[in-house]
Amino acid sequence: MTTATYNCTDPQQRAEGLAHAQRAIAQKQCIVMPTDTVYGIAADAFSAQAVATLLAAKGRGRSMPPPVLIPRLQTMDGLATDVPAAGRALAEKFWPGPLTLIFHAQPSLTWDLGETKGTVALRIPDDELAQALLTITGPLAVSSANRTGHAAAQTAAEAREQLAESVEVYLEEGFRPADGDEAGPAGLPSTIIDCTGEHLRIVRQGALSLEAIREVAPDVLGLGEEPPAVDAPAAEPPHDAPAGEAPAEDAPAGETPAKTPGTGEQADLPPA
Repeated sequence: MTTATYNCTDPQQRAEGLAHAQRAIAQKQCIVMPTDTVYGIAADAFSAQAVATLLAAKGRGRSMPPPVLIPRLQTMDGLATDVPAAGRALAEKFWPGPLTLIFHAQPSLTWDLGETKGTVALRIPDDELAQALLTITGPLAVSSANRTGHAAAQTAAEAREQLAESVEVYLEEGFRPADGDEAGPAGLPSTIIDCTGEHLRIVRQGALSLEAIREVAPDVLGLGEEPPAVDAPAAEPPHDAPAGEAPAEDAPAGETPAKTPGTGEQADLPPA
């Protein structure tokens, strides 16, 4: 495999780079692309071989499946099912943007992203080059362009230092996020919300704030928050107990069993 880097600020190299990236994706190879948050390593979402190559390039196992970037909102309904109204409202408000939403995956899809427990994490990046690529390739499995345990790359050159020949095409278009600078803090990944349970909950706090999210979906649970306890109906006291006295085996007021997080959570999803 011959690794190539294209300077996509030059129109001719941009066109050549997109064409090469499209061929590489079709051949189940990995490419590096800019997004609106950080640079990502991408592969065909519908190829188990390509996804396995992506995970191997990062030094990551199947227990941390990559999110899927999509070109348009309508694609969501082709890949996800049981989309809650609040999840759809968030997508309509913040896509394209730094928000990843976890849904139940369409059961008819023949793909293998890893140990997803039947879910899929979707996002539309707010980046013109990324959208141009997604338009010609279709949905891509994308994770941050770095080796596991290292900082996410903010340029294609940084990504190449870590991923080297495991990637066929590097699309360079400058620093990401575009409004940052090299002296500033590292770019934040997207915020991830699990939409598969009874309550929508943030499983990774990223570039999109909880305050902005709650303007659209007020009941979203923040990172580590649990839903408010529902008061149980008061138990009737035994006939030989004075009114108002709780039986001795009752738990003290206000103590409720801890709730188990929903099975759809993918808190360990890599940045995207």
